[in-house]
Amino acid sequence: MKRFIFLCLLQTAMVLNTAAQTLFSLERQHDIPQREVRAIWLTTLKGLDWPKKAAVTPAETELQKQALVRILDQLQQAGINTVLFQSRIRATTAYPSAIEPWDGVFTGTPGKAPLYDPLQFALDECHKRGMEMHAWVVAYPICDVKVAKQLGKKALPNQHRSWCQRCGDKWMMDPGVPGTDDHIANICAEIVGKYDVDGIHLDYIRYPEKGIPFNDYRTYRKYGKGKKRNEWRKENVDRAVQKIHNAVKGIRPWVKISCSPVGKYADLAQQSSYGWNARDAVHQDAQAWLRKGWMDMIFPMMYFDGKHFYPFVQDWQEHSYGRLVVPGLGTYLLHPKQKDWKLDDFRRQMLFSREIGTAGHAQFRSLFFTDNVKGIYDYVAEDLYRKPVQTPPMVWEDAIAPTMPQVKITANHHAIELNWAPSTDNQPKVPVKYNIYYCPTESFDLQQAEPLAYGIIECHYKHYPALPTYRRGFYAVTAVDAYGNESDGKAISAFSHTSSSHFIIPKDNMLTIPAVDGAEFVLICDITGRPVKTTNYQEKVNVASLQPGYYMMRTLGKKGKSHYLFTFWKE
Repeated sequence: MKRFIFLCLLQTAMVLNTAAQTLFSLERQHDIPQREVRAIWLTTLKGLDWPKKAAVTPAETELQKQALVRILDQLQQAGINTVLFQSRIRATTAYPSAIEPWDGVFTGTPGKAPLYDPLQFALDECHKRGMEMHAWVVAYPICDVKVAKQLGKKALPNQHRSWCQRCGDKWMMDPGVPGTDDHIANICAEIVGKYDVDGIHLDYIRYPEKGIPFNDYRTYRKYGKGKKRNEWRKENVDRAVQKIHNAVKGIRPWVKISCSPVGKYADLAQQSSYGWNARDAVHQDAQAWLRKGWMDMIFPMMYFDGKHFYPFVQDWQEHSYGRLVVPGLGTYLLHPKQKDWKLDDFRRQMLFSREIGTAGHAQFRSLFFTDNVKGIYDYVAEDLYRKPVQTPPMVWEDAIAPTMPQVKITANHHAIELNWAPSTDNQPKVPVKYNIYYCPTESFDLQQAEPLAYGIIECHYKHYPALPTYRRGFYAVTAVDAYGNESDGKAISAFSHTSSSHFIIPKDNMLTIPAVDGAEFVLICDITGRPVKTTNYQEKVNVASLQPGYYMMRTLGKKGKSHYLFTFWKE
């Protein structure tokens, strides 16, 4: 027995040592995956992340909306590509539901509708920024007793008393009572049927922990049918997950279904979970859900460190069954009023997770991240996520990319304009969006291309290059289906043989100026429209003195009237 314990401790120490080595080796390599989930939980419960102030007037509503815009701007700038937006809060909603009442966080009054749809607004703003938005659905917890009284007949305990248990000053749905699973599945179906969300994210899809005064003895006696209690409980949660999966996929099969299980799945051979794990403590068999295909991805809540983190995150990854494992990291633990972790502790976890092949990271939660606690925002934005990437495709659902867009490119004044015909997908009714890239050479290579925009819906895009050399470069458009499969692209330039209105000046540096009535001067302007050279109007103009770059040629008459003539590129 002593030898077995020694071997277990030795194996754990080896994992921790590997994690430490990974921190240094990866920071030297600066390796960034081509695809990665970079997620964050955005909590609306009690306005923990947003909204901080209730709104009942148009002016207050606009301030509330703009506060969310600022948060999403920060997340986009840091490289976040997935927002888990809390949409079903505590049997209350962040959208107009036919099933459950409004949460009070938006107006200050439970059950009262705001002047807009927060879920739709958040969804639109995320998609504008090329970010996925998953509707975060809290499964079994219900509002507290005080809020239930304020909601009156609208409160779930008053509508379906048999489904609910009072646990101290809060209400909780009882997973063992028939009907609770259908109710949560109906909520998820309502969201997917009304909104173009990219995912349904299930939180607290489990039995409550021991610290909550929950007693389902009567329920078990009524519905257990002789099964062992733990097995019966596990089957109750399994049944809910399967029904949610079937409801969501029956409407939009490309919507990702995920959950956030307790961070330790079960005891490991080399490491105990000390009684706190998903499968045995709260009957949440998340690895089985991956194996059965009921989950597309999981965000295990890895709010631990050391031996409580590294062996268990590795266990999740080793049992991913081809799906996506995205460790949920406790960003809040950096705060001095929480665990006061060092940034290095957090960096080590993120780099280790990337090194062992997990699909990315998720930060809990938004406020601690955007507040840059211990410098976490700066580190992620400037180092770990310095290059924007897309999320991995759902190849287990569909692995065929749409057709490649056929693009026409033109250069007009300051802009590069791209237009293309819609691409087609191998499956009917599957949405297709488009990505725009700048290419340093005329061969399209995703690893070398610079992404300019993700998730464009329209078949046109206008880009204003910051530097003249970018105007002269190459651009490509790819098509991406709702499963994440991306087509090939073709690098093209506006300055091609077919671009007759834009040309490179001849070797003698003499440009021919067309005749324009009333013209007295010739203006040569840079990309910003600022004049850099002025000469008297004449048939030929020498531009040898200009620096390499993109320019516009204009005329100027007696009364200040100016005519655009053409644009040109000087090597």
